[in-house]
Order: sequence, then structure tokens, then C-alpha cells
Amino acid sequence: MVRTRIAPSPTGKDVHVGSISTGLMNYAWAKKNHGQFIIRIEDTDRTRLVPGGEKRMLETLEQIGLHADESPLIGGPYAPYRQSERLSTYKKHAEELVRKKMAYYCVCSPERLDRMRKEQQAKKQIPKYDRHCYHNQEEVKKLISQGEKYVIRLLIPDRKIVFNDLVRGKIEVDGKNLDDQVLLKSDGFPTYHLGVVVDDHLMGITHVIRGEEWLPSTPKHIVLYESFGWPLPLFAHVSLLRNPDKSKLSKRKNPVWASDYLEKGILPEALLNYLALMGWSHPQGKEIFSLDEYVSVFDIKDVQKTAPVFDPVKLEWLNGEYLRQMSISNLKFEILKFYNNKLPEDIVIKTIPLIQERIKKLSDYLPLCEFFFRSPDKYESDMSVSKEMFGQVFEELEKISDWKAGTIGESMQSLAKKLGIKNSQFFMNLRIAISGKKISPPLNESMEILGQKECLNRISKFK
Repeated sequence: MVRTRIAPSPTGKDVHVGSISTGLMNYAWAKKNHGQFIIRIEDTDRTRLVPGGEKRMLETLEQIGLHADESPLIGGPYAPYRQSERLSTYKKHAEELVRKKMAYYCVCSPERLDRMRKEQQAKKQIPKYDRHCYHNQEEVKKLISQGEKYVIRLLIPDRKIVFNDLVRGKIEVDGKNLDDQVLLKSDGFPTYHLGVVVDDHLMGITHVIRGEEWLPSTPKHIVLYESFGWPLPLFAHVSLLRNPDKSKLSKRKNPVWASDYLEKGILPEALLNYLALMGWSHPQGKEIFSLDEYVSVFDIKDVQKTAPVFDPVKLEWLNGEYLRQMSISNLKFEILKFYNNKLPEDIVIKTIPLIQERIKKLSDYLPLCEFFFRSPDKYESDMSVSKEMFGQVFEELEKISDWKAGTIGESMQSLAKKLGIKNSQFFMNLRIAISGKKISPPLNESMEILGQKECLNRISKFK
């Protein structure tokens, strides 16, 4: 059975969009092959943990639709799914490698390691551990017995390490260029390398689909698998998301957390749809498709090596397409939910036909429609110059007995002609008086929704 996983770390606001992108591929590959998708929490870097980060991360993954078969929330046959709750497992496996002479104890101080690296750099050598402790294991064990803090390092073999990556093809690395990676830290916590290999094996992960930043670590992971005598999973390293200027995706340029986009009114399904297009193309060239359709057509061999561009402008366009395809009832529900059900439902449903073609995200609704809920207190123009005009407008609007958009429009056009004012100027002034803004939803329809009494109240301020 195909089993895939994502293993995010709760070290940020919630889930990075890059993690969702690779998570989506893991989810799709598992579901397409009738397999299982697992969420595991890598929380061993205790210095970077963000309080509440794990909870927000799991909630966001659930909200966007990446539902796990096993996770810290729902459990499963390989629980626990938090690395911090599996420390004895990692220690046992690290000690096993020491017994097999495929790993060794190291008591070198940070100061010695720093001096060593500086000397290597001065000699233009590859910075890596010099195996000082490996060659003095009896002395090292004696120091450990006396209470000296230690780490456990992997013994990298002096040979070629070759593997096939499902995205990048055959990769060959010379072991002599690799550092003897620390597996178990002095605080008893594993490094990423030990934790990920032990967990992936024990949890039956068959495909490791992850970002290309882990490609240089993969030869070390292969050495670990081989040292334990375990079968290798299949590896696929996908390119990292880039900004439109091709720089590395960074919160300094654009938001990088999923919640940043959800909080702006990007729909979860639109965010997933857009991220599905990162490094992959629909076989029929479609840009809009459901998660189920994505699962049905996704193939890991179609993932491209080229770094995909994450463009928030394109994401907003795609989200706008989703909003336009919604029924009025569904869009009303989403708008009310986005604004915490604090807006009058009857007005929201009346205004949707006026703005559905114009908004790209749910947060666009209130800036366009705020004047439906309260009279403007600021105006984008000096209205005092139009005092005489508004006296006439008030009188004409007061005469209308059939308060409909068409009737309002005809009456106001006739008045503009009578007063000798250009339609553009006349209706701009009227629009500002009603909405406070030079740009608003269609004016006549807006006035119909507001009602005759409210419109007269607003006009009366300027006559």
C-alpha cells in the first residue's frame, strides 16, 4: 500500500504555503493509489517552537481539505505522531547503530568544532567532522561514564551513494564529501535526519515527497536506511516555490503562511487549486479543477524540475473565478462566515449580484459595500459646490412612487439634462453623496437597495 506523509514543524504562524504544496502532492499520490496520507509533527527543534503553532497548523490543514488518515489529532496504529513523544525510540535506534559500529559517540566541544571548521576553510577543504572521537572511542566512552555530554554521529562510508529520484532522475554522491551527521543531540533529541528515517520506516512510508532543500541530505538518509538494513522508500524532491522575481519565497516580500491568505478571503479550495499548479500542469491544460479531479489526474512523474512561481496576484485572480462560479446562496454564506455573521443577511444577499463580478477575495466585499450598512462619514470629493444640484435631486427623488433602479435612473438622467450637467459629472456627484466614494457598485441598483428614505436622508446633507 502507498503511504505518504508530511511532517511540518510548529515553528511558524501555521502552515507555510510551500509545505501545503508538497503536502498536496503527498495527499494526491496516496489517494490516487488507494493509499494513506499521514501527518506527523516534527517538534524536536525546541528552540524554535511557537506556542500554539501545532494546533493552528493542524486546524489549517483540516480547513483547506488535506484530511489525514493518521495524525496527532486522530491517532493511528503507529502513534504517537509527535517526535517529542518518541525520544526513547530514537535513542534505541541510535545506540543500535553504535553497537553495529555504523555510528559513534562524540564529545567534542562547540569550541573545538568551530576551530576545526575554520582551519578547514582556511585550507579550502570541505567543512566536515574530522573523526577525532571516532578514532578515540575508548577514551570517549570513559568520559561519557564520568558524565560528559555526548552526541551520536553517523559513520558515512567512503563510497559512492547512488539513488534514483522520481523528479530528478539518477543522483550520485561521493561519501567522502559528506559530514558524519549528528543523529542524536546531547539533550537526547534526534536531529531531523535520524527522526525522519526512523519514523518513515516504522510508519511504513513508501514515498518520500518533499522539497528540494532536503536533496543534499538524502544520501545520508540512504546510509541510515542501509545501516539499519531497511528497504528504501522512493524519493521525489520537488522544486521550492519562488517569488515572481524568481527570488526565494520569503515573508519579507509576500505572505507565506496559509492563514495569511485565508484571512484575506481566499477560499481554501482556491488556494489548494492554485498550489496544485505549482510545478505541475493539468493534462488538459485546465487552470480550475477540484481536489478530487486533481487526485484523479496527478502523476508524480509529471512534476517539473523548474522552480514554480507563487504569484499572489494570480492566486487572487483564480479565487475571483471561484467566487464568480458560486451561487448567490453559497457566496452569501461565505461572506457572512468571513465577517463572523455580523452583517445583515438580507442586505448581503441583495448586494451580491452587484459585486460578484468585481471581487477577487471575500475581504473585497465590505470596502465596496460598507455604505449599504451605514451612512458615509467621509466623502472623496468636496460636495459643497453641488448644493444647488442636490436640492433638485432631492425634489425629484421624493416624487418617485415606484422606487426601482430603472425608474431612479430615468428620473436622474432627465434631471441632469434639464440642469445642463454632463451625465458623468452629475452621476459622479450623486454616487459620492450616496456611497462616499467615486467607485461603487452600480448606482441605481444600490439606491434601490438602500430605499427611498435612506437615499433622501443622504442627499439632504448636501442640499
